[in-house]
Amino acid sequence: MDLKDQLKNLFPDHEEKDLPKIETEDKLWLQEEPMICKYEKRKGKPITIIEGYTGADSDFKQLAKEIKKMLSVGGSFKNEQIIIQGNYRDKIMQFLQDKGFKTKRVGG
Repeated sequence: MDLKDQLKNLFPDHEEKDLPKIETEDKLWLQEEPMICKYEKRKGKPITIIEGYTGADSDFKQLAKEIKKMLSVGGSFKNEQIIIQGNYRDKIMQFLQDKGFKTKRVGG
């Protein structure tokens, strides 16, 4: 007996309605100037910083989430920068270029 059958037993008068499917577009605002991807060490640990996005903060946060999920690493979004734990400049730059962004490598 699955969950729908159990709910049907609890609420026999309820009629199931088909809800319209909402399609979310995964479109990010693309910009003309390149995003800067740089490498730093903080407290002896390597980090990759992405900055220079001029679109909405919500789009930049979504991009940070996708990058962290793709690399399976930790990171954060603050002060209009994406901070990723580890040196993943090459992978991040390739990911951004596949999305349609221009990138610029800065430092070392």
